[in-house]
Amino acid sequence: MKKLKITLVKSPIGYKYDQKDTVKRLGLRKLNSTVIKEDVPQVRGMIRKVRHLVKVEEIEE
Repeated sequence: MKKLKITLVKSPIGYKYDQKDTVKRLGLRKLNSTVIKEDVPQVRGMIRKVRHLVKVEEIEE
């Protein structure tokens, strides 16, 4: 199954609370922190909501 490598590249400070909450729920804490998540529709939706704050790469496993 494919996985996604998600990196926080821009601070959520100054954005709406729901976007800050989405970043937190993705598991991203500090700038340039990275998490690896399963490629499922729920995670894709979260990424779409904060696409201006994160960088996403697909990785094969």
